[in-house]
Amino acid sequence: MDQSYADFRARREATVWQRLNRILRVLLVLAIWLVIVSLFVPPYKKLMQSRAEIDNQQQQVNEQQNLLARQTREVNLLKTDVTYLETIARDRLDLMKDGETVFRLEPARAAKPKRSDSARR
Repeated sequence: MDQSYADFRARREATVWQRLNRILRVLLVLAIWLVIVSLFVPPYKKLMQSRAEIDNQQQQVNEQQNLLARQTREVNLLKTDVTYLETIARDRLDLMKDGETVFRLEPARAAKPKRSDSARR
């Protein structure tokens, strides 16, 4: 009977060590995987942020180029086109020629919501 108990105990201890070895292997694999992920994921995130920033900067450059083109066109018209210069000057100074009728269209203003009596209480 002592022999069977000793065999049982030896097998049980071996099984415990095998289980611990398996757990340690799994933990080792997880640790290696985490190290690899931590090395490669942050640069990828930084790359994506940099690309978004580049896109944003490119949009701002395009807007500035459009503004420059409009202003350059206006300067050229003011320098070369007397009719355009006259029209702009009369518009800004609120002047008109004899016999001319000027109609001004103002943009619609946003209507303010009226407060009801129940909201005041």
